[in-house]
Amino acid sequence: MPTQLLFTRFLNQHFALQTDHLLEALRIHPLHPQAPITNAFAMELLIFVGMLLYFVLIRVSLSVEKPAVLQHFAEMTHEFVGAQSESIIGHGFERFVTYLTVLLLFILLGNLMGLVPGLESPTANPVVPLGFAVVTFLYYHYHGIRANGFSYVKQFLGPVWWLYPLMLPIEIISHFARVLSLTVRLYANMFAGDMVTLAFFSLIPIGIPLAFLALHFGVAIIQAYVFMILATVYLSLAVAHDH
Repeated sequence: MPTQLLFTRFLNQHFALQTDHLLEALRIHPLHPQAPITNAFAMELLIFVGMLLYFVLIRVSLSVEKPAVLQHFAEMTHEFVGAQSESIIGHGFERFVTYLTVLLLFILLGNLMGLVPGLESPTANPVVPLGFAVVTFLYYHYHGIRANGFSYVKQFLGPVWWLYPLMLPIEIISHFARVLSLTVRLYANMFAGDMVTLAFFSLIPIGIPLAFLALHFGVAIIQAYVFMILATVYLSLAVAHDH
């Protein structure tokens, strides 16, 4: 039986049977039928519920005359992501700001969860960064096809026609390598941060570990930002009309 966090144990106690039935319907056989819900999924569920409440509260409390603290934070986040998107993507960047904002906030919250006692960073589990990477991969290709139609294929062929047979497999591999790169970068940094912090707390519970908590906090912010920026760059390349 895997080690379960308190919230994970609660979910498995109340929803294990329903989860098992759902997984069986999808032809997936859980390794531990008594505890099919993992810590990573439980943490993602917490983030999802938290972000849903956050956006609902912002929506119901919108005010032009007296904006609340949450509204100020939401506006600053939107303006920050919008400014980054405009500088990288240029014309038509507005349609991508929503996705990039949610991506940034979800990864940031996931990264910071490891700093909260009783919780852990879902991004320290390789499946979670892989999910972000695959969704981003599909998202930018979808918009690349939407923006360029069939001519989007030119991005994979290069400028010289007689090099098409060589460039096509290279470009396809490079695009799939982006998924690996996004996954490993986020996972490795968060896993290493969690392990280093845990190790120092085990050896020296007072003083020095606080420095590593601060370092982990900084890494969490930087990695969320880097993931968002790379997603923006890939979107920019995909929707460009000068392939």
